[in-house]
Amino acid sequence: MHALQLLSIIAAIGIFSSATYYIFSLWSAANFLRKHNPSESSLAPVTILKPLKGTDPKIYESFRSHCLQDYPQYEIIFGVSEPDDPALEAVKTLQREFPNQKIQLVVCPKILGTNVKVSNLAQMLPHASYDHLIINDSDIRVPPNYLRRVLAPLADGRVGMVTCLYRGVAASTLGSRLEALGIATDFAPSVLVARQLEGGIRFGLGSTLAFRRSDLEKIGGFIAIVDYLADDYELAKRITTLGLTVELSDLIVETFLSAYDLRGFFSHQLRWARGIRDARPGGYLGLIFTFGIFWSLVALVTSGAAAWAWAALVLTLLLRFAITLMVGGKVLKDRQSLKDTWLIPLRDLLAVLVWFVSFFGHTVTWRGKHYLLRDGRLSRIPPSEPQ
Repeated sequence: MHALQLLSIIAAIGIFSSATYYIFSLWSAANFLRKHNPSESSLAPVTILKPLKGTDPKIYESFRSHCLQDYPQYEIIFGVSEPDDPALEAVKTLQREFPNQKIQLVVCPKILGTNVKVSNLAQMLPHASYDHLIINDSDIRVPPNYLRRVLAPLADGRVGMVTCLYRGVAASTLGSRLEALGIATDFAPSVLVARQLEGGIRFGLGSTLAFRRSDLEKIGGFIAIVDYLADDYELAKRITTLGLTVELSDLIVETFLSAYDLRGFFSHQLRWARGIRDARPGGYLGLIFTFGIFWSLVALVTSGAAAWAWAALVLTLLLRFAITLMVGGKVLKDRQSLKDTWLIPLRDLLAVLVWFVSFFGHTVTWRGKHYLLRDGRLSRIPPSEPQ
């Protein structure tokens, strides 16, 4: 068989598998929209743990949203590794604006493992007053009913963790907009598909991790995951080993994205990709069967621009745009993703490049430092060593 014919057949298989995945994504999103949120009757007191490192876009607005909760009893604990961390000014301003809100600032001087965020969490935990805990990233902004909605499923003793989807609020740069578009049209659909295929997700998202302190202690505490890059994934996975489930809340939060240039976008995507590859290698390898636009272009080239290849490309684009409308528009209510729909071909082709490059190496860059990633664990690469 001629090489081009073989490639054309492979491309056709890729187009078919991608279309099947896209249709299943749409069905998963529709099913998610039909879910009924549990009653908001659970009002257990809760501690919000927010480990910090440097500043993020709109960081004060994100912090402030946590002080505007319609919830009777909660506290917020911020933690930093260094007493001169630039994020401290925003915390002190928050304490001045909300003097009646219980807000603690903890300096965590010990480095207990490679993942400094988790190291800080381990040192922040003794200051927590309550059994219910929430961790979320420093750049997350939440609505006033956040605590009521997120904690409600934990009233069911069979639920061990609650997590949330999120929409990206992009800066004006192309890299930032591509990042937000990827969240709406690729990442969020993959979470919804996993929810359907696996009968519920078995991982958490850094946008929100709500769980019980007693369950955390049963899995060895934060110290058990202090050397892992994907701490949210590890925490959820270990809680499920207790026979508990992870619930995906129907509440959507926001994350403010940095003003990435294309290089910064690629670097961030590569770190994310290698983290997923290391945590879920089988599923990550299977992503090759979801790159519909790439396979459609391969089919066009190898088939000599045959009519069926053009039809496949049009169908693929329509399905990708449908996902933007369903997941970006209806699930995440992300209006910017609808405006940037025309960028989907560029974003999807860059995703193929990131996927390919991710297999060539085990290093990641995180907060300006370089690490070696093996079996989910991080080890620091000294600055003098070549990358």
